Amino acid sequence: MSADLLVLYYSRHGATAEMARQVCRGVESVNGVGARLRTVPAVSAVSEAVEDAIPAAGPPYATHADLRECAGLVVGSPTRFGNMAASLKYFFDGTGDLWLSGVLAGKPAGVFTSTSSLHGGQESTLLSMMLPLLHHGMLMVGLPYTERELMETAAGGTPYGPSHLSGPNSDKAVSETERRLCQALGARVADVARRLQAK
Repeated sequence: MSADLLVLYYSRHGATAEMARQVCRGVESVNGVGARLRTVPAVSAVSEAVEDAIPAAGPPYATHADLRECAGLVVGSPTRFGNMAASLKYFFDGTGDLWLSGVLAGKPAGVFTSTSSLHGGQESTLLSMMLPLLHHGMLMVGLPYTERELMETAAGGTPYGPSHLSGPNSDKAVSETERRLCQALGARVADVARRLQAK
């Protein structure tokens, strides 16, 4: 059996992108499961779309086909006032056709985030990202306290999903503990996807 998990993120300063790469490492540690890394374009302040169809650097932009084809989904966003970034919400707001078809129902999903301050809304952002996934009928996968890093972290990390403290200048590197939690989430979602597909 071979399955792809979609790791979908938006990143402004690079921390969320690094977390996404670590989630991919966790996904690919599970036999028979691969990671498909995708991002979304920034939302433009003008009425017409101005982003190129292909980003200048990094992974391709996500499409509805990526969602249809995935065996599971892991979503990451920086915090915007305790909520997911507009770019990611805009992408999900356009998935009504997928919701109508139920194509994501029954697939596992997880979430991760990055904030500039320790109490900058990490948990509320993770919860906000869960909402559209639950409406799509996805099965949420978190991080249990069997992941010992949750008890040891002095930066990011929650049972709702991995998080990162990037600092007021958004220049703090993702810590080793935060990396391991990202990898743990990727592996957990991949394992659930593999078990579901084996049924």
